[in-house]
Amino acid sequence: MRGFRTAGNIVLNFASSAPSVVKSIRQRDLLNTWLRLYARQQSAPAIWEYQPERLEDELSDLIYYTVDASTPEPQLTIQSEGTRISRAYGHTGKGVLLDDYIGPRLAPFVMPIYYECAARGLPVYSIADVDDIYGRVVAYERLLLPFQTDGKVCHIIASLKTFCEDGGFEIKNLMRGNDALPRPKLRAVIERDLFHRAPGRIAAADVVEFADSSGPAVATETVELN
Repeated sequence: MRGFRTAGNIVLNFASSAPSVVKSIRQRDLLNTWLRLYARQQSAPAIWEYQPERLEDELSDLIYYTVDASTPEPQLTIQSEGTRISRAYGHTGKGVLLDDYIGPRLAPFVMPIYYECAARGLPVYSIADVDDIYGRVVAYERLLLPFQTDGKVCHIIASLKTFCEDGGFEIKNLMRGNDALPRPKLRAVIERDLFHRAPGRIAAADVVEFADSSGPAVATETVELN
């Protein structure tokens, strides 16, 4: 277990996990493509090499960032617009620094996850519970994939999925529509078994390691109430 202390004196712990920690089938497919590229030289690939199948189907749930590591803390600039998750924040953010986009209230809970991905050059996966405007609990699942140029992480792609056990939910202003902060359930650095196993060969020993919760795993799909 690793710790990361933010400027706000909040300690975030990261579990050491295998790829099997990722629950969403679609996110696992994205991760598997990254792992196949990683396996060649045991380092994060270049972003131009990353061409997963059915990428077009996932674009609404993906956010592309450029990473400037010349400052004490990396600066991430949003390069995507029109994504589904922009509805959760209430507006699009293309060209805006991520910490400015999410604001000071959420930054201590969100930015260290991106910093960990950039510093380690490894995928980072997190789950947090948030409440929609009607009080329904929504699981917010984030998979971060790093990409290098000349040995430095210069890009991160985030896959963002939302799931509600009660069925439909309201995504509009999901991250800004109430006073409750996100409730972290898991933060994991994917640093073990960094290769893509063929279907049917997932070892029984692969388990989900929760950093903040011992609750049961739930199958994840994107569900939205329009």
